[in-house]
Amino acid sequence: MTQTPTKPFPPSSDRAKQIRLVLWILLAAIVAGGLVWYAALTTSGPAPEVPQPAANAQLVRGDSHRLTSPAVEKAQLVEFLDFECESCRAAHPLVEELKREYGDRITFVNRYFPLPGHRNSGTAALAVEASAQQGKYEQMAAKLFETQPQWGGKQESQAALFRGYAQELGLDLARYDAAVADEGARERIRQDVEDGTALGVTGTPTFFLNGKKLVLNTEADFRQLLTDAAR
Repeated sequence: MTQTPTKPFPPSSDRAKQIRLVLWILLAAIVAGGLVWYAALTTSGPAPEVPQPAANAQLVRGDSHRLTSPAVEKAQLVEFLDFECESCRAAHPLVEELKREYGDRITFVNRYFPLPGHRNSGTAALAVEASAQQGKYEQMAAKLFETQPQWGGKQESQAALFRGYAQELGLDLARYDAAVADEGARERIRQDVEDGTALGVTGTPTFFLNGKKLVLNTEADFRQLLTDAAR
């Protein structure tokens, strides 16, 4: 399951228009489907039960990854994402652009939502979480989106590849390995999945603006909603 928006680094205007068109076609084509399973965080074994909606579900928790820190917060934009999701990859450049434009007024928050059909989405989330513990959340997330065409869709584990990316980013590999193996990191991702499921998230990327789940049709609509919220 997926959704999207986009805008890469300065390509030709025609190419940018084509990318945006594909992006919004994908967004419009999203159909809600199925709940996310905890199996996304494991390498084998039977599928566990579907998590039931939690009465204490939260859109943003104290340890959620806040990517901007406005001096005066006007709004919060929360994105549930999957690093193996092609639509999330397509949306990433636009979200980065919006962060630059609105980050001084809107708090951008990312939460994990690995999908069951993506063999390495849970592994990717663990790699990002382990990197976040060394202050490199955004760098690893960007690296995974950049390289997704090389590893996305593969059935074999990409953990070794992701560890190589951690080395490229200059992370302490002993600390990285410990974080990946830590059940606490897995539990953190499961908590995001639980919250997202209880809040009605069924595909990625899913955005919430000030607690309201967004239904996006065009980039202009997205930008206008942020403009209105940031006033």
